[in-house]
Amino acid sequence: MLLAAAQFAPVPGDVEANVRTIAGLVREAGAAGARVVVFAELSLTGYDTALIREDPALVLAEDDPRLEPVRAACRAAGAAAVVNGPVRGAGPLPGLATLVIGPDGSTLARYDKRHLYHGDERDTFAAGTADGRFALDGLRFALATCYDNRFPELAERAAADGCSVYLASSMLDAANDSFETVYPVRAREFGLFVALGNSLGPSEVGEGGGGAGVWGPDGGRLADAGPERPGFVLAEVG
Repeated sequence: MLLAAAQFAPVPGDVEANVRTIAGLVREAGAAGARVVVFAELSLTGYDTALIREDPALVLAEDDPRLEPVRAACRAAGAAAVVNGPVRGAGPLPGLATLVIGPDGSTLARYDKRHLYHGDERDTFAAGTADGRFALDGLRFALATCYDNRFPELAERAAADGCSVYLASSMLDAANDSFETVYPVRAREFGLFVALGNSLGPSEVGEGGGGAGVWGPDGGRLADAGPERPGFVLAEVG
């Protein structure tokens, strides 16, 4: 299977603009043969927790009509999109949630970030309590979000659960040591393909460092989108 790891600079607080960008990248990646496209943490809203707390309209529903352009793009491209944003849950706070929109436009999975990074995230979101999984074309995928990846037990459980691909939606600046000490290590330790969707542009936690891409089960880089250019890179996984 070809997988696309994507990066772009989200517009803070503009769900519609970010959805348009995501839908366009899904269509382009699908035309290039990708079956799954993974995006960054809070790709739907931009990483701005203060803005999310202040504006309830930025919280989406799982079936939110604002996601229809992404669903249409998935159907047209025959690809799944792994997108992330504030999504309404059962309690008063939304989840910092990854939604997997399948090639038919339906929602294949939802995963709420289990390990919230700092006080602003904890003031804005409810932590998840369950691991994220979905299957496509005979491959089993695991979901994780940014700081989650610092906890090796998530990847360990994924491997034990028969997953071969671990999708990490993150918001990392260029100086973050995770590019060397987390993602390749999780791949090597647990024999997984690890795919990173990351951001570009300014955010509440610094300038997005790009570097979206994929590591193979030996920890070697299979694809790297570089630090500046929006778009995606492809790698074969499975």
